[in-house]
Amino acid sequence: MAEVVIVENEAAAGVLIAQSIRGLIESRPDAVLGLATGSTPIPVYQALAASFAADPLDVSRVRGFALDEYVGLPFGHPESYRQVITREVVEPLGLTAANIHVPDGSLATIEHAGLDYEQAILEAGGVDVQILGIGRTGHLGFNEPGSSFGSLTRVKTLTEKTRVDNARFFDSPEQVPMHCITQGLGTILRARHLVLLAFGAGKADAIAAAVEGPMTASQPGSAIQLHPHVTVVVDAAAASKLVNRDYYQHAWDHKPAWQGI
Repeated sequence: MAEVVIVENEAAAGVLIAQSIRGLIESRPDAVLGLATGSTPIPVYQALAASFAADPLDVSRVRGFALDEYVGLPFGHPESYRQVITREVVEPLGLTAANIHVPDGSLATIEHAGLDYEQAILEAGGVDVQILGIGRTGHLGFNEPGSSFGSLTRVKTLTEKTRVDNARFFDSPEQVPMHCITQGLGTILRARHLVLLAFGAGKADAIAAAVEGPMTASQPGSAIQLHPHVTVVVDAAAASKLVNRDYYQHAWDHKPAWQGI
């Protein structure tokens, strides 16, 4: 089962996960990070940046793979995930830009972009820790309800709910692309450690379904139940519909420190 950690707020979640990632990099300077975009993982990146500023660490060899990208946005568009990853991760953390990969959403190469990305992840030796958020529909990356648990990186059509949720990053809802290229659930499950973050009451149903509900393609987040090493970090609001919430808190309070997350 997933380890569920209930934290006071988003900042506390960021510090907890940043400490774990820093430890990974210290033990493996060429660690491979799975990078999510959106607002949810920002506290992790902010805490990592603060950690590196306070106690510098050589991260020049760290590699990374983004979860997804919009299809058809022009090169350099500020809301392309390539640009978002550059602004929010590469530059603040001082990573080597050439080591950080994002799926290619260019229309000219989209037919084989998924296979190309899968090959790049395999050649890197796989992802050590994959940071994840979860959508209100239960989606991981852009794997909308109905996605196969064995799916690999491919083009997907976004639901209208997801497009509405992402419209806040664009000038109008109509500007949100209809398609994306995303790591599949099968790709995500190959990462050695999954870290799923969620905050706020709006994510409570999705978290309950992912952690405690039946495994079903109708709730893509429930795919995490197939993975041997999952850490779910949530605030009290996002944890509010978990039936076994008290047990998760009890287990965390009594976990041996040497086990980490």
